[in-house]
This record gives sequence, C-alpha cells and structure tokens, in this order.
Amino acid sequence: MGKMNVTNDMMLSLFAEMVLDEAICNFREKRLYHEIDQALAAGDESTFLALTNELNLLRSQVKESLHTQGTGQIEN
Repeated sequence: MGKMNVTNDMMLSLFAEMVLDEAICNFREKRLYHEIDQALAAGDESTFLALTNELNLLRSQVKESLHTQGTGQIEN
C-alpha cells in the first residue's frame, strides 16, 4: 500500500506543477498583451517589436511543451 501512496503523491505533485506552469504562462501572456497595447498606443515600434518577439517565443515554448507532453518525452 505504501507504493500506491507514493504514486498518488507523485501524480498530485505533477498535476500541481502543471497547474502552476499554466497559471504562470497565462499571467505572462496577459502581461505581454497589455504591454504590447501600451507600446502601440505610444507609437513605440522598438518596444512593440521586442514584446511581440517575446510573446512569439512564449507561444513556441508552450507549443513545444505540449508536443513533448503529448509524445511522452521527458524534458531536461
């Protein structure tokens, strides 16, 4: 029965980590959208480009993470 508790604890820990990662990603994305809007309103092209690059990088990392999880590969 001890192995079952360890397995359950590991699964709960993994789930908690996934929820936290999702919350952090959503926060970062919302912050970037807000800052992009501000850069557009100010007419600041260099900041706009930097922020959109950062947003695209975040999206590609999320996409890669989802792909890795879907294939069962382990990230390092």
